[in-house]
Amino acid sequence: MELRQRALAALQTPDPEEKVAQASVLGSEFASLSIAKEALPDPVGLPGRPDRPELIEPARVPHRSPFTLEGRAALIHAICHIEFNAINLALDAVWRFTGMPDDFYRDWLRVAYEEAQHFTLLHDHLQTLGHHYGDFPAHDGLWEMAEKTKDDIVARMALVPRTLEARGLDATPLIQARLRKVAAPDARGRCPAPDALAACDLLDIILHDEIGHVAIGNHWYRWLCDREGLDPVAHYGVLVERHRAPRLRPPFNEAARRQAGFSQPELDYLTGA
Repeated sequence: MELRQRALAALQTPDPEEKVAQASVLGSEFASLSIAKEALPDPVGLPGRPDRPELIEPARVPHRSPFTLEGRAALIHAICHIEFNAINLALDAVWRFTGMPDDFYRDWLRVAYEEAQHFTLLHDHLQTLGHHYGDFPAHDGLWEMAEKTKDDIVARMALVPRTLEARGLDATPLIQARLRKVAAPDARGRCPAPDALAACDLLDIILHDEIGHVAIGNHWYRWLCDREGLDPVAHYGVLVERHRAPRLRPPFNEAARRQAGFSQPELDYLTGA
């Protein structure tokens, strides 16, 4: 059995639950799978995904208040959609890029497995709010960057895990603060939205794991820069311009970013210091 072909098959799977199952199995079977060295044909129609959610422009995604149950469901759905895309991104890194050390493939299979667990946790929670994945519209920004960087592994490592996914390190504490405000006890000491506190607990788990995922992206970006004689900070700026990556704005979760391996010059670049 060959690892990269199996990862591609999982990526092509449209059903979320089946994709989660395949990603989970792949992680446990790594040691028994060979790793092909040659490039695989790039099939059309990637990634496999269900008919819903409807994908729309980011500016058209409705903003809903977390002070309503529907608004909190939409928020959890948005994060659920990010995790579904993150499974696809990790699987894509495994099948698409050739000639990397075995640890590269092992790392991204681990990411795919953990993102699958995140998706399941969030989808289970979403169902307690009366909704399923696909019930709200979403945008496709993460996968659009994967398409832009499909022919450049250095750009992929720079602009997906350590740029777009790293943004989750910054956003999660802000989301948790909003949810805790929603769940603040009333005059009688009762919690008006226990589901919001439950969501905060899930986000604690996800944030912990995502620090590790961004660290993997940082490691392989620097490894590739070293191999190709590139300065990681200077070349990052080149890649941002070349691929029109989003400009990141504060606030930044500097503590989490340091845990994920960002250097002081990289943090200075972000803050414009």
